Amino acid sequence: MTVPVLTIDGPSGAGKGTVSRAVAKRLGWNYLDSGSIYRSLAIAVLKQAVDLKDEAAIVNVAQTMALEFDCNDELVVRLDGEDITAQLGLESTGNTASIVAALPEVRHVLLQKQKDFKQSPGLVADGRDMGTVVFPEAENKVFLTASAAERAKRRYKQLIEKGNDANLAQITNEIEERDRRDMERKTAPLAMANDALYIDSSDMTLESVIEEVLNLIR
Repeated sequence: MTVPVLTIDGPSGAGKGTVSRAVAKRLGWNYLDSGSIYRSLAIAVLKQAVDLKDEAAIVNVAQTMALEFDCNDELVVRLDGEDITAQLGLESTGNTASIVAALPEVRHVLLQKQKDFKQSPGLVADGRDMGTVVFPEAENKVFLTASAAERAKRRYKQLIEKGNDANLAQITNEIEERDRRDMERKTAPLAMANDALYIDSSDMTLESVIEEVLNLIR
């Protein structure tokens, strides 16, 4: 039996996670947040005090770690049974993730780990290279984006609501810089698959984006 896959790619802040989780929940499908895979490995490596220069040891951790994603209203990530959700956004996690993600053998192992999420009754995979690198064979692909200005406004609003200081111009610059970096990197750059549905959510409500994605599956 062929397991259906829906890939949702796009730049940071386009709402991929929120849309992907909502769609997965409504379809009753499994969910993969590819960005959290690298951060989860970073947490596992830090927990085991692995030398970041020891690629073989990091590869071993990548091969043996067990990950689960629960997509309720908020994403819950479990590493070897332990809820690590709160640790995913830490600065130390992000820094370590960028180091381990640069190792070719680690990327190879984690590519297979991502493919392993393809299980019945179906999978919604959210990331930057899901439709181009990880699941190029997927029947349903979406490229979800929004203008840098709109994504910056959303991020600014999130930060202010959480009581953090935020500068809109600075956030806009950071988003534009990250887009450039993601599109220009040599390994698995951010790119739209040729057969993907392009959705610009700048002037759309969340519900209308979800409906457009569900219509693709229907």
